[in-house]
Amino acid sequence: MRAVVIDAVRARPEVREVPAPTAPTGGVVVQVRATGLCRSDWHAWAGHDEIRFPHVPGHELAGVVVEVGAGVTRWGVGDRVTVPFVCGCGVCEWCRNGDAQVCPDQQQPGFTHWGSFAERVALHAADANLVAVPEQVDFTTAASLGCRFATAYRALVHRARVGRDEWVTVVGVGGVGLSAVMIAHALGARVVAVDRHREALRVAKDLGADHTLLADGTDVPAAVHELTGGGSQVGVDAVGSEQTCSVAILSLRRRGRHVQVGLLPPVDGHPRVPMDRVIGWELDLLGSHGMAAADYPGMMALIERGALQPQRLVERTIGLDAAAAALPTLDRATVAGITIVDPSR
Repeated sequence: MRAVVIDAVRARPEVREVPAPTAPTGGVVVQVRATGLCRSDWHAWAGHDEIRFPHVPGHELAGVVVEVGAGVTRWGVGDRVTVPFVCGCGVCEWCRNGDAQVCPDQQQPGFTHWGSFAERVALHAADANLVAVPEQVDFTTAASLGCRFATAYRALVHRARVGRDEWVTVVGVGGVGLSAVMIAHALGARVVAVDRHREALRVAKDLGADHTLLADGTDVPAAVHELTGGGSQVGVDAVGSEQTCSVAILSLRRRGRHVQVGLLPPVDGHPRVPMDRVIGWELDLLGSHGMAAADYPGMMALIERGALQPQRLVERTIGLDAAAAALPTLDRATVAGITIVDPSR
């Protein structure tokens, strides 16, 4: 099968023929119909995650089951499926409690094993992790859920518990940030979107942001405090840097809630955050790491009803060759929204 392959940290990705996967015990093989190109894939390529080379990236996917391993009872060949980017083992206490996203024995396609920038991908613990894709939801929409949209949904709904009329500041409006804008707006919250790129802010405005702020050297936290009458109740860092994390935290009002979604690569051992503000204003710092399959039905129901429209976040669809070329540039990409990869192109 054709796949995007990386041979070493920061090596040039190449599309080439590799052996097709076989279904593991308890798992399945899925023919990939759509998969997202995500900044997390760039982090793996850049060496911020421990992966074994040669490696096939890709972790946001949707497709059709083409092979079923021994022990799988809920799924069969031909089923339309998607999967969270964190796949739990299905048997530990966290998985049994519906928190597979923090499973200590988790598998992550595109990180712990070969991922979905390929014509086929193997997935583990299928009965615990696969999510049915309704006929009304196309594969592109389903793939857009896997990391960014589902992560934003859980970050706002389950972690920050955003309420109607609360202010939410979203720092960075790429795929996950635009997802957060759309979800917060659907929850009845008021949204301030912050980004370096005017086009991304224009899209955020179209998706429901009440205010947009260009991060062009101005004092963003001060501007947020003025716009919101004292700071936002919820801040989201959807990028993952010391600067964006600090902006989101400093934009909060007292007793506010900060959700860290963007991955923070270490700087001198650990990233620095303004802990003096966290302590003095009694801020809550919340991590958000994807969403378990058990939490998908509520989100999927909102999508089926049209209350949430993640397909509006899709900016473009490309093939494997274009994905290989784009992967090393994702840290400086200016595309607003989500890029989908179609391996058949």
